[in-house]
Amino acid sequence: MKLSYLDLYTTDPAYNLAVEQVVFDRLPRDRAYLMLWQNDNAIIIGKHQNALAEIDQAYVDAHGIAVVRRLSGGGAVYHDMGNLNFTFITDAADTEHLNFRLFCQPVVDTLAELGVHAEINGRNDITIDGKKFSGNSQYLRQGRVMHHGTILFDSDLDVVSHALRVDPAKIQAKGVSSVRSRVTNVGEHLPGPVDLPAFRAALLRHILAATPGEAYSLTEADLAAVEELRRTRYATYEWNYGISPRCTLSKKKRVEGCGTVEVYLTVERGLITDAAFRGDFFSAVEPEELARHLIGLRPTAEDYARALENVDVGRYFTGLTNQQFLEIMCE
Repeated sequence: MKLSYLDLYTTDPAYNLAVEQVVFDRLPRDRAYLMLWQNDNAIIIGKHQNALAEIDQAYVDAHGIAVVRRLSGGGAVYHDMGNLNFTFITDAADTEHLNFRLFCQPVVDTLAELGVHAEINGRNDITIDGKKFSGNSQYLRQGRVMHHGTILFDSDLDVVSHALRVDPAKIQAKGVSSVRSRVTNVGEHLPGPVDLPAFRAALLRHILAATPGEAYSLTEADLAAVEELRRTRYATYEWNYGISPRCTLSKKKRVEGCGTVEVYLTVERGLITDAAFRGDFFSAVEPEELARHLIGLRPTAEDYARALENVDVGRYFTGLTNQQFLEIMCE
C-alpha cells in the first residue's frame, strides 16, 4: 500500500484533531497516511475519560491550556510546542487486536540512528531508561486504524506534572483514568545537538526510506470539512467535557471571619445537577437557596461569575465575599 504524508503546521489542537478525522473518514482508502504535527499548550484526553478527573482545571484555566477530547481511547497526554505528534492511518491487518509496536517501531529506530536506545514498553508506551517519552493510542473502525502518538522532545515537564494532577480526595468519578508515569524529554538523551525540526525531518526520512511515499495536500472541500468538524465537535464544551461520566466534585476551605465552607457538586454530562454545602459557617439564609443558582451551570469560573452577578453570597455564608466564594468553587 502506498504512503501519503501530510505536514500539518497549524498548532490549534481542535483543528489538528479535526484533520485526523477528516483524513480517516474522507480520504481515499487505497493508501496509508502519515501526519507529523504539533499543538500549542493542550491536554488531549481519551474518548472514554472524565475530563474533570484528569486535569487540574484551575491550573489549566490560569495557564490558557486547551482541553480537547480525541476519538481514540487511552489516557490523557500533554502537548506543547516541545512535543511532536505522529499519526498513521491505514488498513487494519487484524481489527480485533491493536498492534502498537508496528507504528512505534519507526520512532525507536530513528532514535537508534541518532544514538539513543529506546524501548517499547507495556501496551502503548515508548521509554528511555525506563522513563516515558511517548504515549500512543488507536482508533479502529470499518477495517481502518488511526494510530497517534506523542514524542516529548523538549516539553515543559513541570507543566505536565501540574496540569495532569488532580487531588483524588476532591473528585469521585467514573471513567478510564490515566496511569501516571515518570516522564523524560528525548532531547536530554541525544549525544549531539539536534533540535526538534531536525528530529522531525529525521523521523520523516526514516519512515519514507522504509515505505516510499509522496506529499499529499487537502482539497478545498477537505479543508471546509475540517473547519466544520472543528467548529461543531472538537472546539465545543459538549464534546470535550459534556460526554464525561457522572462525577462528584468537592471543595473545602477555611476563610477567616466566616469559617470552613465545604462544597459538593454532582456533575453529569458536563453540567451541575446538584449542589450541597456543609461547614461550621453561619448563614442568614439557608444555602440550599444558593444551590439553585448553580444547577445547570458548567463547572467553570465563567459560569459561576455570571450566575452570581446579582447574588450576595454573604447572605448564605456570613462573612464570605462573592470573590472568596468563587475562589473556593474554582479550587
